[in-house]
Amino acid sequence: MASANVRGVSRVLEKIDNSIKNGDYYEAHQLYRMLYFRYLGQEKYSELLDLLYKGSLSFLDHNQHISGADLGILLIEVLVKSQNKNFTEWTPKLCKIFAKISPTTVERETFIVNTIRWSSLDGKHGHPFLHQSIAQVYWNEKNYVQARYHYLHSKDGNGCARLLIEFQSTQGFRCEADLFIAQVVLQYLCLSNKNTANQTFNSYTQQHPNIKRSGPPYLLPLLNFLWFLLQAIESRKLATFTVLCQQYEPSIKRDPCYVQYLDRIGQIFFGLKPPPQQSKGLFDNLIQSFLNSAEDDSDEDISHPSSSRQIIENTDLD
Repeated sequence: MASANVRGVSRVLEKIDNSIKNGDYYEAHQLYRMLYFRYLGQEKYSELLDLLYKGSLSFLDHNQHISGADLGILLIEVLVKSQNKNFTEWTPKLCKIFAKISPTTVERETFIVNTIRWSSLDGKHGHPFLHQSIAQVYWNEKNYVQARYHYLHSKDGNGCARLLIEFQSTQGFRCEADLFIAQVVLQYLCLSNKNTANQTFNSYTQQHPNIKRSGPPYLLPLLNFLWFLLQAIESRKLATFTVLCQQYEPSIKRDPCYVQYLDRIGQIFFGLKPPPQQSKGLFDNLIQSFLNSAEDDSDEDISHPSSSRQIIENTDLD
């Protein structure tokens, strides 16, 4: 019985190959789907995954993007159903399919959304390695916005920095070198990913042709603020964070989003409470939070905010 099934599948696969060679892609697609339901019913997940992967690539190599994407979507469904979490094996394969699907194909979005959802079995935002690989595909297509988004959910700070340098150099003004890195660093911190935030900032400032520095003082005040912020996060001292935001208020206000990011960062790393609905703003909230904590904190640096202010004021950065 088993040998009969094997012969039957072999005949179907041979018919699929002939259909593709003859340009009868519709018939080939239907035959793939027939095998899909047969294998799925028999729970032959390993064989089915291999079949769908090869079939998807075969269609895409013949510019049959809808059929190729469809088999790719079925492939992800099988990964989910079989609870396959081998991200190391399947991430490169899925991204190979993704890279071959034309950006104009509607099903491409469904494919990548389902892929990230599958990888979310191992994390809230999807597997970092998958996001890194997706970012590289978008970068190759010069889709900088999407590439930057996926790098934010990866742990590849060096790759993100190189992307940002190219993005800023080709799409931005010379005076915006600090803005491109500031948004990403703050967003990484809002995702509680301080290690990648540090790595991205250091790589960016060291490699950007208009910066090329490994540390302060930088010519651009916003870069100095980011450097101090990353140091303050390591110490977790609210006084330092408070003084830092006050000192660099003009730079922070260059983008309204920065205040929102910093409010979230204050909650994550410095224990700030979410602002009330009728809040006066980040800076007033910082002062009030600092004063409240100073009443109960016996730490010398917290009880004497002038020491933190002096650290910043004694450093000629701007």
